[in-house]
Amino acid sequence: QVQLVESGGGLVQAGDSLRLSCAPSGHTFSISTYAMGWFRQAPGKEREFLAADNWRGGNTIVADSMKGRVTISRDNAKNTAYLQMNNLKPEDTAVYYCAAEFRGGGSRSDRTYDIWGQGTQVAVSS
Repeated sequence: QVQLVESGGGLVQAGDSLRLSCAPSGHTFSISTYAMGWFRQAPGKEREFLAADNWRGGNTIVADSMKGRVTISRDNAKNTAYLQMNNLKPEDTAVYYCAAEFRGGGSRSDRTYDIWGQGTQVAVSS
């Protein structure tokens, strides 16, 4: 089954930074032809868009609520996408997911993405 694998989550303190990574499992496809998106879901809440890029590169979108604190990037040579998060807050506690859309332009809607990961837990203590 084609899917993504997230890593880099964990328990951190408020104000810390984390960089999440996302790569295809088993090197099953190249992210170079996919737009990548990041989402999160906290207990009892709906999945929330965080950031996305364009498959061609050079164009990213970030949720208004996260601007200034998150950066999406990728390294096609390493076949890995990243989400850098700074100044983490307890309300950032959630399961973080990455997703891929073939030749996508970068979308805020989770319904446009074809491939998902299982998620990585981020917990922020105060």
